[in-house]
Amino acid sequence: LLRRDSIHGSFAGTISVDEENEAIIANGNFIKVIYASNPSEVDYTEYGIENALVIDNTGKWRDAEGLAQHLKCKGAARVVLTAPGKGDMKNVVFGVNQADILDEDKIISAASCTTNAITPLLKVLHDKYEVLNGHVETVHSFTNDQNLIDNYHKADRRGRAATLNMVITETGAAKAVAKALPVLKDKLTGNSVRVPTPNVSLAILNLTLAKDVDRDEVNEYIRQISIGSNMQGQIGYVNSPEVVSSDFIGSRSACIFDAQATIASGTRLTAYVWYDNEVGYSCQVLRIAELMSGVAYPKVPSVTL
Repeated sequence: LLRRDSIHGSFAGTISVDEENEAIIANGNFIKVIYASNPSEVDYTEYGIENALVIDNTGKWRDAEGLAQHLKCKGAARVVLTAPGKGDMKNVVFGVNQADILDEDKIISAASCTTNAITPLLKVLHDKYEVLNGHVETVHSFTNDQNLIDNYHKADRRGRAATLNMVITETGAAKAVAKALPVLKDKLTGNSVRVPTPNVSLAILNLTLAKDVDRDEVNEYIRQISIGSNMQGQIGYVNSPEVVSSDFIGSRSACIFDAQATIASGTRLTAYVWYDNEVGYSCQVLRIAELMSGVAYPKVPSVTL
């Protein structure tokens, strides 16, 4: 799976397997593979690992109580969940509220791919125009939670063949925005349509603003944000009548604002943002991991708009 990917292509480097030490050597990096059926079986110090940051993407636990099992392992110090957290867990969208992460926080959530895609844009729009309310509709690639052919599924509609149907389903992204951007609490609704593409999704933001908005002004504002602010890693920008979803495979941005699709009328704004729901989100998770691990790379330019 590391060597070849059906969407992202072949790994551009060297890979070998050290069977004796149960490890993958990728571009000279030693990646230890540890097998366990539950966290209690893992002792990280056995492998020379201390103060580990555990990134949990199993989906098995989404609350602090379940994730706290990792902290009982020797050598584990902190946990990041790659899904929206339940309860009072901090949901962090890098670029928006990463400053909320304190040294004493042992368990946090990196929210979802869609929450990471829409929250940065909502923040900068709210900063300039004030978002009064809105609806977010995501046109989302199908995921491995859905069935490839019609079969039983515990969730409504998701049992129908993912590669043959558009499937309406719920998304918690709109509500999750408020955990990273509390000023928008109870101001957004959301829904999702899963579509027969394997990667790259589209979020459509229908917003009511506190002031009249001009299409060209909004586009230029977001363009400047994307190239000269501390949000440049989160918000990308494209102004082309030719782009389609596959053009954004591999994008490291949390979202890419599509200027051609912007609609503005009075206080109403409709904005379209693309996002590679695999790579873009993974980069956001890694940015949080770097922050929590004390790894700080210089950002250029460092201007804040």
